[in-house]
This record gives sequence, structure tokens and C-alpha cells, in this order.
Amino acid sequence: MTHPLRRHIEEIISLTDEEFTYILSFFESVTKRKHQFLLQEDDTATKEYWVVKGCVKSYFLDSNGKEHILQFAMENWWITDYESFVKQQPSKTAIDCLEDCELLYITYENREKLTASMHKMERFWAKKSKIGRIALQKRIVSLLQNSAKERYDQLLEQYPTLFQRVPKKMIAAYLGVSRETLSRLNS
Repeated sequence: MTHPLRRHIEEIISLTDEEFTYILSFFESVTKRKHQFLLQEDDTATKEYWVVKGCVKSYFLDSNGKEHILQFAMENWWITDYESFVKQQPSKTAIDCLEDCELLYITYENREKLTASMHKMERFWAKKSKIGRIALQKRIVSLLQNSAKERYDQLLEQYPTLFQRVPKKMIAAYLGVSRETLSRLNS
């Protein structure tokens, strides 16, 4: 059976068995329980996580203590605070497990070593970065342009399983609406 990370990488680049073994040597496996943090605000993000199993969220709290969810990450998704990870500075966000999770992670140092030694992985992460920027741009345009109902319908269409895995108050925090507004959209 093919390793799930290999399947994921091979959606973009092809690998030999030796290349994948080499890539995998840069990763560590970790299991986290529901509500455990992968990153806390003000810590420096030294790891980028790939979700093997489970669901996590990236968020920040505003000055009033209101939670704003930036990203959910489910199976086959990457997550970290990218500004903190790339600049190696304190994080402005936190990343929390919403379910029991199995993850692979690569440290900043190992990612730099891997991309320096293997051009294919540099291309892989460049492509993943472009895909991520496109998704972020679409999300920003949706927040600025679409009604709450349109944003809700779009999220439901794109990620239907998210609604079974994540509490409605978190869906509301992701969409930028109140729990009451979400209830009206859902009815």
C-alpha cells in the first residue's frame, strides 16, 4: 500500500521509491489528542504539519476575546503559521486539534535542507504555495463580495464533511458571522 504522503506529493511530482524514502527521512510522526495545541500564540512555528488523520484549526483571538478562525485543516492538508514559520518569529495565531490527530511534520531546518538537496521538493512546495495563495485570495474575495448565505453555501459545497466534524460556532467564526446568523442560514 502506498504511503499517504507519497500519494499526496505525487499529485504534483513523480517519485522513485528511493526519493520518497529520502523525503520521508526528513519528517517525524506525532499523535495529538483533541484540544491539544500544535502551536500557541507567541511561540515560534518551527514545524509545518501535514494532517494524516483528524482536523485542526488555526485561529486568533481579538482584543475582545472573540475567536477568528483562519483555516481548518483536514486529511491531506498542510498547516502552520506561515509568517512565523518562514520568518522564525513569534506566532500571531494558535493551532488546536479539533479531533484526535495523526500528523507528520517537518521542521523549518529540515524543510530548508530537503529543498536545497532535492529540486523536486522545491517545485512541490512552490506549487502548493501557489495553490494556497489562490485559495486565500478566493476566501478574501468571498468575504468582501459575497453575502453570509453565499459564503455558507460555498463552504458547504466545497467541504461538506467539515459540517459533520466541526461545531457550528466554529463554522460561524470561520465565515465571520454570529452563531445566530449561521442558524438562520442553516434553516
